[in-house]
Amino acid sequence: MTPEFVVSFATDAIVVGVKLAAPLLITALVLGLLVSIFQAVTQIQEMTLAIIPKIVGIIAILILFLPWFLSTAMDFMAKVLGNIPFYIGIS
Repeated sequence: MTPEFVVSFATDAIVVGVKLAAPLLITALVLGLLVSIFQAVTQIQEMTLAIIPKIVGIIAILILFLPWFLSTAMDFMAKVLGNIPFYIGIS
């Protein structure tokens, strides 16, 4: 394995990780911002009001995007597992 290959492999892994995490993190960010604005306007400072919408939103996005999450992760893992002989230097 060359250093270029290791950097390329690490870059691919990071890109896949970001692609899988981005929808969930963006959802939590947007919902948190909306709830914070609502709390500031109404002066209701309840902790469950901040957490419950995020949990429900993340679960909804997870269910909605699950096929895409699985296909993205499976494509990456198929590429990794298919190249194991190259990784260990057999080919």
